[in-house]
Amino acid sequence: MDDEVAKWLYDALQASKQIRKFVGDKSAEDYTSDALLSSAVERQFEIVGEALKRIRDRDEEFIEGIDGWRGAISFRNILAHGYDDIDNEVVWGIIEDDLPMLIRSIEIHLKDEA
Repeated sequence: MDDEVAKWLYDALQASKQIRKFVGDKSAEDYTSDALLSSAVERQFEIVGEALKRIRDRDEEFIEGIDGWRGAISFRNILAHGYDDIDNEVVWGIIEDDLPMLIRSIEIHLKDEA
């Protein structure tokens, strides 16, 4: 893994962990009713998707080993371009169901390179 890929992977991990920190012990209802929280979470998801997109553009073979990379990039595109179509229930589902897998996969790849 080259230095840029490692940096972007680290950025994706940090943004993913920020999402978990932001939502902490919050509920889906808390998320939906708190514009500041939802905006912060969406921004971190944009960072995750952009970092993974950059990795894909640099090293297509490497990105294939990251579980959930396609979904993260697609979700970033929805957040950036389909801002008026964001469904908070979908975002919350991604936080609960997809984000933990993505974090584990990134951590494994960073650990393997350490």
